[in-house]
Amino acid sequence: MRITLPLILALTLSACATNDLGEKRDLNKTELGALIGVVGGAVAGAAINHNNRGKGALIGAVGGGLAGGGIGYYMDKQAKDFQQQLAAEIQRGDITVQKMADQSLLVSMTSNTGFDTNSSVLKPGYTPTLDKIAKIVNQYGKTSISIVGHTDSTGSVAINQSVSERRAQAVSDYFVSRNVNAIRLDASGRGKTEPRASNETEAGRSLNRRVELRIVPVAA
Repeated sequence: MRITLPLILALTLSACATNDLGEKRDLNKTELGALIGVVGGAVAGAAINHNNRGKGALIGAVGGGLAGGGIGYYMDKQAKDFQQQLAAEIQRGDITVQKMADQSLLVSMTSNTGFDTNSSVLKPGYTPTLDKIAKIVNQYGKTSISIVGHTDSTGSVAINQSVSERRAQAVSDYFVSRNVNAIRLDASGRGKTEPRASNETEAGRSLNRRVELRIVPVAA
């Protein structure tokens, strides 16, 4: 994701807060000042990191990256919160949470509750789960989130690629609507190229029709 000054300014101008009922409202002076500080950090970070301006902007936007042993502790604590707050979804098999060797978290969401076949429209019944995830990632702001859509092998390569991209973007857009900083998000699709189960059975195809979140610590 390339971060540009016009994009950062647009994010600032379009920002809003929510009241106790979850309704959107304009930012007050204190909140706007804090947001401007975050955006200023993103601009400064982009200017400092000439070789990777996207990463520099990200580090600035999250208020500085994690370092050393603090990364493992931070991600372990986040993983525990995912396990606790998504316990019902995990038990039903709607979602899995894995801690990876590189300290990232892999959150995989099946298509059973997320999308209808060949659709990128989020089912209303799935949004409470996304609300929980958005709340957690907002609590752990020193991470980036790669959202990747996948499909089964049914249909053409082009159709599957398009569906996977649109599903990932739908999840990304929903997170933005729940105040997840867009600078932290990246959406892409892999089509049918990365199955995690056999496409020979409906059970396997169902597992392959998924959206995965790769939650990566922002290192200093």
